[in-house]
Amino acid sequence: METNLPKRKHPRLDHYDYSSAGAYYITICTQNRRCLLSRIVGRRLSPTEIQYTAYGSTAKEQLFLLEKRYPFLRIDQYVIMPNHIHMILVLEETVGDGQRPTITDIVCAYKSLTTRACKKVRPIDKLFQPSFYEHVIRGREDYDEIAEYIINNPKQWELDKLYSEE
Repeated sequence: METNLPKRKHPRLDHYDYSSAGAYYITICTQNRRCLLSRIVGRRLSPTEIQYTAYGSTAKEQLFLLEKRYPFLRIDQYVIMPNHIHMILVLEETVGDGQRPTITDIVCAYKSLTTRACKKVRPIDKLFQPSFYEHVIRGREDYDEIAEYIINNPKQWELDKLYSEE
């Protein structure tokens, strides 16, 4: 029996080396887009504040531990929203020809380490969706547009395509 299910598009660029130096925009969503990481307080009229849950605090801590784990990695911009995380990861040039992890390896390690740490705070089956969104940043204008989106994301929470009632 043949089904007419849509074919899933492979999210990564063909023939691109995802371990190469450069800036990458990453979005990671929680499982079923549940609002587990933070609350957005004071939208539009007053200064917007992000209040982290225990899971969100752990996610932030684990994000910056990545810089210790991968010395060539820099967390350039980030925001931890209620049900997703946006970040710009920068892979710096390195000396030598040692094999280094790809963006996929780094994001998978982050998700695994964060989930493990969160389970110590409060048991949870799955914290994150299996995949993630990635965009190779191609120049200063592209970077500036993405960075502005990340910075303003909390103020625009109710308009966000990932918005969910908290």
